[in-house]
Amino acid sequence: MNYLTDLANDEEIDSYDQSLQDFFAQRMDIDRFTATRLQMGIYGQRQEGVNMVRVKIPGGRLIPMQLNAIADVLENYVQHGEAHITTRQDIQLHYVPLADTPAVMRHLAKGGLTTREACGNTIRNVTACPLTGVCSREHTDISVHLNGMVKHFLRKPLNQLMPRKFKISFSGCESDCAQGMIHDLGVVAVKQGTRFGFKVLVGGGLGHKPHEAIEVESFIEEKDLLWVIEAVLTMHNKYSDRNKRAKSRIKFLVDKFGADGFIEKYREELARVKEVLAEQDYPKGVWTGGTESEVPGPGAPRALFAQKQAGWYVVPVSVRLGQLTAVQMRGIASILKQYDLKEIRTTQDQNLILVDVPQKYIVEIQSALANLGLGLPKAGDDVVACPGTSTCRLGITSSPTVGSKLSGGSEDLRIRVSGCHNGCAQPESGDIGIYGEGKRMFGKLVPHYQMYFGGNGMANGGLAFKGPSVPSARIELAVEQVRSAYATNREMGETFFNWTRRVGQSYFAELLADVVEVKQEDLQSVLRDHGQRDDFKVLQLGGGECAGAKQLQIGTAFFDAANERNYRNALKFQRKFEDSAKCAEEIVRLIGQGLAQLVGGQKYESLIEQAEELRRVLPTRSNLSQQLAKLARDFVRPTNELTDALLTEWYAELDAWTLDVAEFCTHFDSQLDLTGSLPQAIVKPLQFQKISQSAVV
Repeated sequence: MNYLTDLANDEEIDSYDQSLQDFFAQRMDIDRFTATRLQMGIYGQRQEGVNMVRVKIPGGRLIPMQLNAIADVLENYVQHGEAHITTRQDIQLHYVPLADTPAVMRHLAKGGLTTREACGNTIRNVTACPLTGVCSREHTDISVHLNGMVKHFLRKPLNQLMPRKFKISFSGCESDCAQGMIHDLGVVAVKQGTRFGFKVLVGGGLGHKPHEAIEVESFIEEKDLLWVIEAVLTMHNKYSDRNKRAKSRIKFLVDKFGADGFIEKYREELARVKEVLAEQDYPKGVWTGGTESEVPGPGAPRALFAQKQAGWYVVPVSVRLGQLTAVQMRGIASILKQYDLKEIRTTQDQNLILVDVPQKYIVEIQSALANLGLGLPKAGDDVVACPGTSTCRLGITSSPTVGSKLSGGSEDLRIRVSGCHNGCAQPESGDIGIYGEGKRMFGKLVPHYQMYFGGNGMANGGLAFKGPSVPSARIELAVEQVRSAYATNREMGETFFNWTRRVGQSYFAELLADVVEVKQEDLQSVLRDHGQRDDFKVLQLGGGECAGAKQLQIGTAFFDAANERNYRNALKFQRKFEDSAKCAEEIVRLIGQGLAQLVGGQKYESLIEQAEELRRVLPTRSNLSQQLAKLARDFVRPTNELTDALLTEWYAELDAWTLDVAEFCTHFDSQLDLTGSLPQAIVKPLQFQKISQSAVV
């Protein structure tokens, strides 16, 4: 059983609590506290005084203890009685008073759950095909590799202050039900001849300028997987734009370098990472050939699904727009215990699945679910919606209200509804996807939904193409007309994806021309969004927090230096002294440049010049510039003179200087938080954590 129940950290919750008290006492400004809050998965809402708490659920796997912990939080701290399953398979709790957030974190931690890095410019919750371990098509139970990756990167300095958030998916076979195409990085288990390994996709993304991922590796062995992921993250951290936040996702880096140029730079980073992590243990799976069988598709199966384990079944549970009450969560936990089921899983389509259900209990379990108001999916209910204007600061339209009115009909089309162009409901991956926007018509602002058609983020799929923008008041009619056209005009067995490619983009503009057109005499009928009594307007709430808080250069410098320190120690342990010394030199450069900029100076590539600049702009702390100059002279020593003893001496001096600089910086800026970025006492060489199947149980 590959469950992650040890991700929480009590000390960091205590630290967050202290930051909260400092914020309330006006000892910490709002920008600094916002950064701390986001790092711990607490997101601002459009309603003042309450917040969304995002709970990380790696791979979407939940055990009864965790369900009950979330239900406890819902009952005791949430001013709104439902939890929300997201398209990233995590759980969001809305309307949590800010003062209660530390207590919420502590309660979740008792269930082995963490909110750490669920928001901010970090690796977000890692998604997976929900059928891992039970699908007959899979080559390996990829939860082993997913969990190993999560434990390796959580709290790692490399990904604490990245230019932007980073989303990763894992799939167990070439079908890629986790939709690697739309992720920053997608890992797909593959078979090549008689060998098993992974394909790796990079640079996918939705929202602003949708982008299909490119293939950076057609085949790697499982021992290389952590190296490859770290190399891609290093590229993102090093090269992605930190100034223009709208263009800082890694998909824009692929465009900047071009696919070939991106892969070339990735290979440079990979060579270095391989050298550094040569002694790193890695997750080891059990591999099989898989069988040709039904491709379940993204999200939950739409009916009972026979597992590869004979006599056991997957029971999908339809959850309306991903909303679950505390009573339902406790009821599900009771069902799991009563029938000795180990877990339930969240899915990318905001539903749930029960796995390892013996055939003899299916009817009883379905009856128990019905008593909770839950049951199997029904044709037409494959509708996903983000919170939209119900809670989100970026929301433009009321996507949950619209989502509740839409249906995929007897064709069971996948409908994806987002309240703004950021696309949290993944509209470009649905059969029909829509996102909210405002358009001026006859001098009035009219709520609209931009439509997309024929998306499929799996293998051999593609992003949906853009259709017309339809007044919100008419979106039900627009969806119905598209459904009807598909039912009438499709060829025998033709999927919606293939039908859209056959009829072409212009077909939909003609099909929906009458729905799009608004005459002046019709204006009054389209002025209100669904569920609203007043005419439509877009509230100016100061923007959302998806892009994270403003980063300080000195903070980024210390965390980048911490990553180099890990590399430095690893290479020294391997007796690769020249490479280790280069890492140490980079630490000095990063911190020296950051310190100079903090006090109004310039940054230089030359360490000697940087030391002189520090002497000029920081004359009251001459020891810092003098030590920097001394370190600069050390690093020009001939490489053949480098020994373990000499490097140990240098690194002790470097780490002491780093701590001196950190002390100055935190006195200069009392709100600067460098937790997790500073060197520890040098007692022994860096030992890598062993990551194996036993370590992630």
